[in-house]
Amino acid sequence: MSSRAFISVMFAMIFFASGGNLTAQQKQHQKPADDSTTNPDKPGQTMPGMDHSMPGMDMDHDMPGMKMGKGMEDGDQQAESGAVSAMSHMHHHQMGPHMYMTALRPSTPQDWTKADTIVQQLRDAIEKYKDYHVALSEGFRIFMPNLPQSEYHFTSYENAFVESFTFDPARPTSLLYKKTKTGYDLIGAMYTMPKRVTEEQLNARVPLSIAQWHLHTKLCMPPKSERGHANFTEFGFQGTIASKEACDEAGGTFYPVIFGWMVHVYPFEDAREKIWGQ
Repeated sequence: MSSRAFISVMFAMIFFASGGNLTAQQKQHQKPADDSTTNPDKPGQTMPGMDHSMPGMDMDHDMPGMKMGKGMEDGDQQAESGAVSAMSHMHHHQMGPHMYMTALRPSTPQDWTKADTIVQQLRDAIEKYKDYHVALSEGFRIFMPNLPQSEYHFTSYENAFVESFTFDPARPTSLLYKKTKTGYDLIGAMYTMPKRVTEEQLNARVPLSIAQWHLHTKLCMPPKSERGHANFTEFGFQGTIASKEACDEAGGTFYPVIFGWMVHVYPFEDAREKIWGQ
């Protein structure tokens, strides 16, 4: 398994912990009016399409009491940066207690045919996004653009919502970019599913013999009063606390599972194991 760092949090990301009113969910995915931050092409200027929140996430539902992005107190903003920074250094081959990955199943020729078809459709569909300005113009939003990351997620609210119900290989939830001196280079994409689905449902989309979907699990967030100076060696995505009992003792808030299922694909790589390497 490769050592590609994953930020997910994103990630994206993005998902619905349970069913709900369709209209209410659509409202959750509407773009805020003052969505802007630093323009990477013109320092000092702002531009739309950059996001400090978790696109598509109803944080009050999935992580009660944790407000991400604009409107947070300074301490909460520092806690957010700490948590995301920790996630940005996570590698899938160093999963630890806070990441669950599906087990690889024996593959069949049919599985590889399906996987190769997904890759071809994805590659063709996202070719235009090699110009990241096109992604921004079509509604993709950068998660935490001012926080140094090994991979930046450009997430589509609309795609994230529709992915909860149907699958189109040409419609990823997020695009993955490496930041450069002049902008961003497209390297891959991410598909998502709600955390409530079964592994058989994941397998029906992308064969579990080819790719390993993952969930972020057993997260303990620090007490609100400590978020500005929390010890993220104990709390958060790389913290040592991984049980409700230990989290309660530390005064934190425990989340058995957060966000939804995610899988990365790198369709421009030259080998299957690199394409599906997590």
